This record gives sequence, C-alpha cells and structure tokens, in this order.
Amino acid sequence: MGGVSATGVRATARIVAREDGRGGTALPVLAGDGPLALRRTRASGAEARVMLVGAMSGPLGGDHFAVEAEVARGARLRVGSAAATIALPGQAKGESRYDVRIDVAEGGELHWLPEQLISVRGSDLLVTTRVELAASARLVLREEQVLGRAGEEPGRLTSRFVLRIGQRTVLDQELACGPGAPGGWDGPAVLAGHRAVGQLVVVRPEFTHEPPAARMLGECAALAPLAGPAVLVTALAADGLRLRRVLDEALAALG
Repeated sequence: MGGVSATGVRATARIVAREDGRGGTALPVLAGDGPLALRRTRASGAEARVMLVGAMSGPLGGDHFAVEAEVARGARLRVGSAAATIALPGQAKGESRYDVRIDVAEGGELHWLPEQLISVRGSDLLVTTRVELAASARLVLREEQVLGRAGEEPGRLTSRFVLRIGQRTVLDQELACGPGAPGGWDGPAVLAGHRAVGQLVVVRPEFTHEPPAARMLGECAALAPLAGPAVLVTALAADGLRLRRVLDEALAALG
C-alpha cells in the first residue's frame, strides 16, 4: 500500500463501513500503513467511529498521503483525527500531496471531522478532497487550515474540494495561499489578513425541499445553499481556535 522512495513517503489508509445486520455498522476494511494508522473507537448507537492517528511527522516535501473512505448503503461512520496534520518542508524536493476520497451510498451517513491542517514555513502541500454521494446520502464535513504556526509565515498551501451528489457536481473550488500563490490571496478579496480559513459542508436530503437561507454568520463567515441538498459555510478567523468556534456554532445553528 505504501513505502519510501527517493522522492518521499507513499502511504494510504482505507476505511469501508457496512451495516452489520444488527442495527449497527461494521468495519470490514480498516487498513493504514506508514504514517497513517487507523483505530476504531467506542461506537455510539448505529454509528461506527474511527480515529486517524499520525504515526510520524508529515507530510514532508515529496510525500504522498491518501485516505479513502467508503460508506455502504445504510451504514453510519464518524471519522476524526488524533492531532493536527502539519505540512513540513523536507529533504526531498517538490510538492507534497494529501488526497482524500470519500464515497457514501444511498442512505449512508458520514461525519468527517479531522483536526486542523497547519502549513509550516517552507512547506509546499497540495490537498485534494473528492466526495461522491448518492442522492439520499448524508454528510457533515469540516476542513480547517491554519497558515503558519504562531508568529510564522506560512508555506504554500493549495486546497481543492470537489463535491458530487447523485452524479452531479455541486461544488468544485480551489484556494491557493502562501509563497508562489496567485497575487491577492492575502488581500481584502480573499483572506484579508486572516491566518485561519475553513469550511463546513452539510448534506441532508431534506434540504432539497427546505434549503437554509443564505446569510452571514458574523463578520467573517457566511452560509450559502448549493445546487443540491447541501449547504456550504465558509469562515475566516485570526487563529485556529476562533475558526473552530465559528464552525461549531454554524453546525449547531443548522440543527
């Protein structure tokens, strides 16, 4: 599944969640290697819970990490991480990559709630998240990115997010920040000097008929319905702690 090459570490973690036939969710596949370790934690009702545990620092320059999650029909899964992911410069030259692939079948539900991604000075990371949902699937997904540690300039961070529901693309967006990113990323039209940026995607079938109204959520956060049973909350903050507070409040407001 993974290994070490002259250009960096390759590692993949894979989760498959299925109904267990007794009102719960089984995990027939829970496999990680290298720096990506997966641990099942105490379940809650019908929901299985998994924690992603980083076994080493990274991703470093040249590394390529991937996490894949498949939620079968009717299964329920919650995925978190034990600590923040820290993008670091490494001895190997070139960009590092972190790919997330999510597939949720009819009637499945996934809560994808990792800890923050921190872009350290000198790092160069491309993060790509692709989510494929069936029409009746449910999703709560949180992404949080912090540009630099305290008092530190960030590395280069490029993040792309693609969401498809019922084989239709409802969101495809990209943000690049840090050295070498297109001009204006730190200006008033994008981050406006903030160092933490995040988003919350919530998909519920009932939003098809009763979508939440677009609105501001404080000074630097906004909720927007998407062209499907989904809403997107985008937020900026001075630091990661304040960003988490804003996104938690937004999720609570959605009920």
